[in-house]
Amino acid sequence: MSGTLRLLAYLALSCVLIVMDHRGSWLSEARHQAAVIVQPLWWLAGLPSRLGTSMRNDAATRSQLAEDNRRLRNELLVLNARQARLRVEATENARLRRLLGAVGQGNLNVQLAPVLDVDQDPTRQRLLLDAGTRNGVRTGQSVIDAGGLLGQVIATTSTTATVLLVTDLEHAVPVVVARNGVRLVAYGSGHADALLLRNVPLSADVQVGDAMVTSGLGGRFPPGFPVGTIASLEPDDSRAFLIGRLTPAAQFDRGRDVLLLRDEVVPVTTADLDAAAAEREAAARARAEAAAAAEAAAGGAQTGAAVEAPAATDPAPPAPRPAP
Repeated sequence: MSGTLRLLAYLALSCVLIVMDHRGSWLSEARHQAAVIVQPLWWLAGLPSRLGTSMRNDAATRSQLAEDNRRLRNELLVLNARQARLRVEATENARLRRLLGAVGQGNLNVQLAPVLDVDQDPTRQRLLLDAGTRNGVRTGQSVIDAGGLLGQVIATTSTTATVLLVTDLEHAVPVVVARNGVRLVAYGSGHADALLLRNVPLSADVQVGDAMVTSGLGGRFPPGFPVGTIASLEPDDSRAFLIGRLTPAAQFDRGRDVLLLRDEVVPVTTADLDAAAAEREAAARARAEAAAAAEAAAGGAQTGAAVEAPAATDPAPPAPRPAP
């Protein structure tokens, strides 16, 4: 019973305080002070919840950052690969433009052929083209790029063609010095960065820096195509001739396409040039022998005339004496 009375008393007191606060607002300061006093308790009471929320947010953020980092790394790799491919395509595009420029300037009848394989062993300098007889490729066609002469087609199939590069040890090409027209022969060295000039006379007007172009002799290669530039001239072992080293004009180690000239027919090798030289020497020897024989015959005729001359100068027989 006492408890009920206390409850009623508290309720009555509460009602009185509510009415008095509603009419006079004299308890607002008390509530503010009570809130200030109770604030640390509220903060402590909410601390575990806030820590849990913060940990969950940090974990989610860390996972998101790791995922973003992985995605960005992959995108960076893809972009780098695309950029590298674009650089390669730009370089190839520029090279094709130079090829087209060379074709346009020379008004050439050419065929563009892609390179299928490259063999640049020191003993074997070859290109395999992805074009054959069914594409109109035939043995003997000259092959060029934007820089100059690359070589010639030496074998064909229906779908492929083999190109013997001018740097091959078995290859030789007649050239002339663009400055003065001195005729020489450029031989392959087995290296993609050099051609050789052998047996250059010491008196020949040849200098370092001279540009060498095809001479067109023999009809193997069209005249006027750049072959290389003389990088050095040195005496050979006999000290009777010079050996020249050419920097090739063509870029043997670059590009994916080449140009095939459609006007040439027969491949040439050092054996062909040696045979031609032998023929020339044989012809010269025959002419020399014929000249010597003619001279000898002329000498013999003069000797016979000299023998007959005294007889012509013999004194005339004495005139017959008149009869007594």
